[in-house]
Amino acid sequence: MPFLRLVLVLCLPLLLPACQYAPPLGYAESAPIVQKRSELYDKLVEQLPAEQQAEEAAREEARWLADTAYKASASIARQYDPCLPGWLNNRLVNSNFNLQERGLCWHYEHDLFRELRRRKLGYFRLGCCVRDQGEGSEHNCVYVAADEAPWPQAVVLDPWRYNGRLKVITPKTVAEEEWEQDPVSAHYLEQIYTEGHRYPIEHWARVKSGKKWNSYANSWMPEGTSSRQGVLMQYRMHEGLKARQGAWTDY
Repeated sequence: MPFLRLVLVLCLPLLLPACQYAPPLGYAESAPIVQKRSELYDKLVEQLPAEQQAEEAAREEARWLADTAYKASASIARQYDPCLPGWLNNRLVNSNFNLQERGLCWHYEHDLFRELRRRKLGYFRLGCCVRDQGEGSEHNCVYVAADEAPWPQAVVLDPWRYNGRLKVITPKTVAEEEWEQDPVSAHYLEQIYTEGHRYPIEHWARVKSGKKWNSYANSWMPEGTSSRQGVLMQYRMHEGLKARQGAWTDY
């Protein structure tokens, strides 16, 4: 662990809330989060046309999305191992000294999109969205909407804000906060993570390819596979699959 990060880990816990760390194992199965999963399920069902809301297949799909969103968000954060909350953790990720490997909002966006593409959807659609695009406070998330629902009738899923403790943003707030769709990012991720894909949870669509904070490359391109982070990703995928006896996720 780099010296500066070690100092932060040792000194800041007394000054910052517990949500600076990733959720512990079992978090998504705790009673409060099971309740939140149920609440998200209800919100998703409400987005469906009236004639679909009673369909068993539609409700099962909503249940899978709600459960997976909470479980995957927590697991993604454990992969990142954050030691600071929100924007402070971004400083470590964007440093030129590899103080933190991952943890930007778009890292969470990419990875949550990956996890929610593990099955084919028939009643809902996934997408990417952004708030304050091009500004210093730009924020990227995944959204879930009924298949034919117009924007902004969507539920935005934010796993970044509280380091894997999913924040759910309702359609009313999505409109009030002027979130915008990001079809470019969604199209990019759809090409990589086809529905029902089998990439392990350690897979990253883009990896840091140089020391500069904004130097990234596609993980399958030569500049990505040969980078330090690309090599790290391959190692983590190998070790994760071995530890899980071939299972793609750890949740």
